[in-house]
Amino acid sequence: MIRATLILALALVAGTSLAEVEDLRWELLKKMPHSRSDFTQGLEIRDGKLYQGTGKWTQSRLQVFDLETGRLLRERRLPDPYFGEGVTVLDERVIQLTWRLQRGLVFARKDLRPLGQFAIPGQGWGLTNDGQRLIYSDGSHLLRFISPQDWSIKGSQAVTLRGEPLPLLNELEWTPDGLYANVWKSEFIYRIDLDSGAVNGQIDLRGILPAEEREPETDVLNGVAYDRADNTFWVTGKNWPWLYQIRLCGSDCETAAKTQ
Repeated sequence: MIRATLILALALVAGTSLAEVEDLRWELLKKMPHSRSDFTQGLEIRDGKLYQGTGKWTQSRLQVFDLETGRLLRERRLPDPYFGEGVTVLDERVIQLTWRLQRGLVFARKDLRPLGQFAIPGQGWGLTNDGQRLIYSDGSHLLRFISPQDWSIKGSQAVTLRGEPLPLLNELEWTPDGLYANVWKSEFIYRIDLDSGAVNGQIDLRGILPAEEREPETDVLNGVAYDRADNTFWVTGKNWPWLYQIRLCGSDCETAAKTQ
């Protein structure tokens, strides 16, 4: 009781309410085929192209697709023993994290030619950028910031949901409205205020992949990409058969998430 009272008092001092987590309604616009063999770890959209990073030992890849047609344009297999994780595009570079080997890999955006590596402390999970710095997750409740000039760590931000640490942060996507994060083994995507680390919105994607389309190898939701061209998101999961395009909406939503 004392602890709960203290958390509430701190929230009131900060001028926020622990209950202020907006349920972000959404509608499904369309879906595009996605290979069930793709163990999706990261998605990002730039200039009409979808960048995907996949994982698993000896099977990890970096891929570029035409977003309109779904056609694979380029692909690079990661060298063993790297297990691919999150992906982001910054200027003319594509950057992909690896899981346990404490490495980030850098590729040329034009042709996915390897440009180098850099070290990270601990594991690599999700990755995005705000145009000035890389932002990555390591499976904890912390977001870490990396300089894209010298790859040094430039601080971190703890993420909280209603005053409690939110662990297992995974795939990340930065947008002008905040940072969106998937939580491992959850079908929720959370919107985070980077200045405070507080979650202020959540997208409930339970049921977006129907039960009848799940197979034994179908894994968790993982993969969220924001398309600046039309203010929509594309989401998928590990070994899912579809990429889904969704639009966040308010009372004008034709259907709610749970009826999709």
